[in-house]
Amino acid sequence: MKTSEIRREVSAGTIGFFTVAYIIAVNSMILAESGMPYRFAVMATILSSAFGCILMGFYAKSPIIVIPGMGINALFAYSFVGQMGMTWQTALVCVVISGLLMMTISFTRLSALLLQSIPSSLKSGLTAGLGMFLIFIGLEKGGLIERGAQTLISFGDLTNVTVIASLISIFVTMVLFIRGVKGNLLLSLVLGTIISLLLGVRPEMSAQVSESKQESFFSFSHLSFAGIGESIFWIAVLSLTLVILFENIGLVYSHLAKANQTEKFSKSFRVIGLSAAFSGIFGTSPTVAAAETQAVIVSGGKTGLTSITTGIWFLVSIVAIPLLQWIPDSAIAGIFVLIGGLMLEEMKLINPRDLTESFPAYLMIAFIPFTNSIVDGMAIGFILYPLLKIAAGKRKEISFTLLVVAALFVVNYLLKIHVV
Repeated sequence: MKTSEIRREVSAGTIGFFTVAYIIAVNSMILAESGMPYRFAVMATILSSAFGCILMGFYAKSPIIVIPGMGINALFAYSFVGQMGMTWQTALVCVVISGLLMMTISFTRLSALLLQSIPSSLKSGLTAGLGMFLIFIGLEKGGLIERGAQTLISFGDLTNVTVIASLISIFVTMVLFIRGVKGNLLLSLVLGTIISLLLGVRPEMSAQVSESKQESFFSFSHLSFAGIGESIFWIAVLSLTLVILFENIGLVYSHLAKANQTEKFSKSFRVIGLSAAFSGIFGTSPTVAAAETQAVIVSGGKTGLTSITTGIWFLVSIVAIPLLQWIPDSAIAGIFVLIGGLMLEEMKLINPRDLTESFPAYLMIAFIPFTNSIVDGMAIGFILYPLLKIAAGKRKEISFTLLVVAALFVVNYLLKIHVV
């Protein structure tokens, strides 16, 4: 490789890091909601990202950036732990098993079978539902919505400085993104933090950082197999595996197509599975192929050196961990809202004229944020889809795989009713 090519790859990898560096603060904040020590979550985010990027570079030799997935981290913290009652230690075991399943699928033709068997409307509904959930979280963290006195949700107090700071942060984030400013999300995080501090907003994480100073960065023996024999655990594994599969297979292919390197798909997809499994060992929700990889490819990244460079930058970022305690929720709100809004673009792929396709997807989109449970939202869509198809006389459009998935969700609810 020529010196000019090395310089170009390193430059693209550096741009890639500063494009996705926001994930260190945002992912750690979400994981902390599950009860995980904040500093442990930060270190887990950094190490899993570094591992995924470096592995992608050495094994797949592709410029894909690997970081914990937005939406999937919400599934981990708010559904597995918050709704399903798991400890975060047990939820990490779900991550490891899902990653191993993903890796197994990547070495076989199962990935193609699953993607062909699951209707595109449900895939789009799931992605859009995750987007709605992220928007909901962002608005809640920013104080823009709150529990109402006479309604479930009401508008926040506009005289509150946190709400004002959040509104400004959301606007700044959108403007930076729309104008295509390089590193827009990281820049919005920095500007949002400065604005919040100037308005007198106290960072919520400062207390958690100080309380967890004794937490060992390298204590990865927190996996707990308690509850592994319960049906709810395996429903969580199934849900997580499907989400990882749907999110990654399209992203990986589109990134490589952009770089004219589709021949690297198999190895790149295997890396995603292995990296997801190791995410649980490191202590975080699963890693995915970052959407921001497109910016890396546009910047000239073509080989594994690009992703390796990004991985090295993640390791270097360890020295900046103390600065994260200054980031308030109001500065992060804009990132949640923007990413969630981008995920809502999937709704345009749902055919509104075929109600057997659109209704399950729409209810999935509604149930995920309003029940605060991604798993329950998925269940509604996957159960309702075959029922409506049968009622409409379209049984041939239901795959056996979809029926199995729907049956598993039904069995889970029946077991819950039996326990009660």
